[in-house]
Amino acid sequence: MGYSTSNPFTIAEAEPSARAEFIRKTYAHVAFAILSFIGLEYLLLGLPIVQQFAAWAFSTRFGWLGVLGGFMVISWIARGLANALESKAMQYAGLALYVLAEALIFAPLLIFAKDFVGPEVILDAAIMTFLMFGGLTATVLITRKDFSFLKSTLMVGGFIALGLIIFGVFFGLSLGVWFSVGMIVLASGAILYDTSKILHEYDESQYVVAALELFASIALLFWYILRLLISIASRA
Repeated sequence: MGYSTSNPFTIAEAEPSARAEFIRKTYAHVAFAILSFIGLEYLLLGLPIVQQFAAWAFSTRFGWLGVLGGFMVISWIARGLANALESKAMQYAGLALYVLAEALIFAPLLIFAKDFVGPEVILDAAIMTFLMFGGLTATVLITRKDFSFLKSTLMVGGFIALGLIIFGVFFGLSLGVWFSVGMIVLASGAILYDTSKILHEYDESQYVVAALELFASIALLFWYILRLLISIASRA
């Protein structure tokens, strides 16, 4: 497994045609990742073993914590592969592995949403995610603002969120609506940061890892919008 080293020649310093090509490739790969995710969910949700996996994940206090831990390990491996600049095959393997990991961790939540709220809540969450992603992307592309200053805030927020999730699992506490709202804000900041990096920080060869990072932030946003809508529906 290889990891990228910092490159002093970023996409911001490239010719306009090269920048445009990099952005086109990045968003094409994001679209491919999203379509692959949808296809995988369509296949996974019809498998009995996935239904059993979802039941196990939600039936024990520490089942979901184990799933989350496994996802974090796989996502670390996937990011390492995607950063292997010496091999495009490894980069694509990293992206494929990450999309598969997202599809697996999403399956229990999607099954719960479909069975206990209704499939329309999934579509509503997807539409809201798309609209928010479009608005955030337009903000960066139009203003050309550098949102790299968000990095430390996102890191601290991510560690706090993980700590709260672990605390909730150990003490059997529901994190509720406001936690989902906070995570939606955090995911929105991540999209701003990732989109800014696409314009300012990556080099021309890093469109696969750029797509992976942006897809990860979109998935995080979708997850907590869906959780928020489920929480609201359950209170109605």
